[in-house]
Amino acid sequence: MANLAKTDIVLYTALTPNGHKASITLEELGLPYAVKSIEISKNMQKEDWFLKINPNGRIPAIVDKTPTPDGKPREKRIFESGALMLYLCQKYDPDNKLNYPYDSDEYWEVVEWLVWMQSGLGPMQGQANHFYRYAPEKIEYGIKRYQTETKRLYQVLEDRLAEQAKASEKDGPWIVGDRMTIADIANFGWINWAEWAGVDVKQFTTLSQWLDRINDRPAVKRGLDVPEPFTMKEKMKSKEAAEEYAKHHSQWVMKGQEEDRKKHGTEI
Repeated sequence: MANLAKTDIVLYTALTPNGHKASITLEELGLPYAVKSIEISKNMQKEDWFLKINPNGRIPAIVDKTPTPDGKPREKRIFESGALMLYLCQKYDPDNKLNYPYDSDEYWEVVEWLVWMQSGLGPMQGQANHFYRYAPEKIEYGIKRYQTETKRLYQVLEDRLAEQAKASEKDGPWIVGDRMTIADIANFGWINWAEWAGVDVKQFTTLSQWLDRINDRPAVKRGLDVPEPFTMKEKMKSKEAAEEYAKHHSQWVMKGQEEDRKKHGTEI
C-alpha cells in the first residue's frame, strides 16, 4: 500500500457528472492530487496527447506516478470513471472507507450498483440531457423517452434506499451496507444534475434525502468545485440564466458532434 501522503496523481477532468465522480472520490479518500482542466469546448479531449491517456477521448482520467512501495518509479493511466474509482479504492483505501474488503458480499454489491449506474443511469440521463438541453431541434419523443427512463431508474434507487433504511442504524441509508461507498458517489454524480435533464428528484423522497446528505459532506463540496466552481444549480433558479447556461453548453456539444461527423463520415 502506497504512502497516502506521497501520492503523485494528476486528474484530467471537466465540470460534468462523470468528472465529479473522480474528484469526489479523491477528496473523500484525502489523497493529494493535481488537476488538469480539460476544456471540452475546445475539444482538448480529442487532442493526441490526451488520447494517449484515454483512447476514447473522454474525461475523467488519471495518471498515477506514485512510486511502488519499494521505491521504484511507475506510471499508470486509468480512464473510465468506474475503473478509476475501483482503482483508487484498491490502491489507496486500506481501511475500506469507500468500499468493502475484496470478495465480500458487500464488495460485489458495490460493483453491481457501480456497473448498473455505468450501463443504465449515466447513459439514459445523458441522453435526456442531450434531447432536453442540447439538441438543435426539440424532439418530444426523445425528451419523453429518456426522461421517463431516467425516472424509472431513479425509482429503482428509491426502492433500494427505502429497503436499506429498514436496516440502517447509522447515518444512512446507503446503497450498500452501512456507509457511503463509491456506488453512492457514482450515482450521486448524475442524480445531482437531475434538473439539467429536466427531472425533479424531489418526487423521490428517500432518494432526495440521500442526495442532500451527500451534498452536505465537506469532501463532496470540495470535489464538486473541481476543476472550477459548480454553478449549475444556482443557474437553474433563474429561467434566463438557465437558458444562457444551456445555450453556452449546447454550442460546444454540437460543435464536437459536427467534428465527429466530419471525421467518421456519418450524417446526423
